[in-house]
Amino acid sequence: MNKNTPHRVLIPVTMLAPKALPGDAQLAQLSGATMGTRWHVKLMHPSHLSQDELQAGIQQALDLVVTQMSHWEADSALSRFNAAPAGSWHTLPAELFKVLDYALFIAQQSAGAFDPGIGRLVNLWGFGPEQKQLAQPAAETIRQALQAGGWQQLQVDRSQQRAYQAGGVHLDFSGIAKGFGVDQVARYLEAQGIHSYLVEVGGELRGLGCKPDGSPWWTTLEHPDTAYTDHTIVALHGLAVATSGDYRRYVEQDGQRYSHTIDPRTGSPVVHSLASVTVLHADCMAADAHATAIMVLGPQRGLAYAEQWQLPCLLISRSNSNHDTPGFSETMSSAMQAMLH
Repeated sequence: MNKNTPHRVLIPVTMLAPKALPGDAQLAQLSGATMGTRWHVKLMHPSHLSQDELQAGIQQALDLVVTQMSHWEADSALSRFNAAPAGSWHTLPAELFKVLDYALFIAQQSAGAFDPGIGRLVNLWGFGPEQKQLAQPAAETIRQALQAGGWQQLQVDRSQQRAYQAGGVHLDFSGIAKGFGVDQVARYLEAQGIHSYLVEVGGELRGLGCKPDGSPWWTTLEHPDTAYTDHTIVALHGLAVATSGDYRRYVEQDGQRYSHTIDPRTGSPVVHSLASVTVLHADCMAADAHATAIMVLGPQRGLAYAEQWQLPCLLISRSNSNHDTPGFSETMSSAMQAMLH
């Protein structure tokens, strides 16, 4: 096999035949900015839909996510909840409540490895909107932040889509909002009658349908080593993919590398050998949240979690502690191995 040829191909185990493209279908490639990153969409659209209209619709779908869920925007619905007085109930916008409710579900399933109430800790380490210089917080300060916030302090009223601010709880949807944004775009496109697309927001993707040549929307799974050539590709038909990795965002201070991934259970950045987690799921929001949880859990417990919930998952670990020239080892969950062709 040629060195530059992907040596692993993943096909959805249960894959419905894609819908036929309209006879007048046109290829569009659109892009824009959102959530501090870029979005890109490739799609096949009928001629009566203009690219300008689709561009505006996609941007509007993503702007809604920012308006509701950004912890960087002081007037977002999430930020207003974070600033609310202790002991108060707040009716949340439908999309924000949906993400919070699902985030709490994943928090429970992962025993707190994923935590939507991690905002206070993120700010404490200098990774949040306050953007202070990184300095390792004192143990007592971390303990106080763990006590004040966290998912177990959150109460929701599903009948009225309300959330309770106990006091000091700071929501942070960094591990789930991009995935939800991808899903929002996918829902918008399908509402327009578009059933062939590839949506990407900051590295998280979701695809459906086929291209004009009949082939699916292929994507290559991320790897921490940019020189890595034995790629794994996946057919994104009815599938989303999300990757969490310590190589994406980190800071270095005094020779110590600190991942932006904080373990909500300890209040400190993760320190295990796991470098990257990629999860496949029908919904990008779910893939995003699960990938974050597994990244916190580490290689052994993370794989056990993926097996428990039958998640197609690729875990890439460093084989030594040298971050400059590390070797890597890969582990696939059984659900992902079942997709190999």
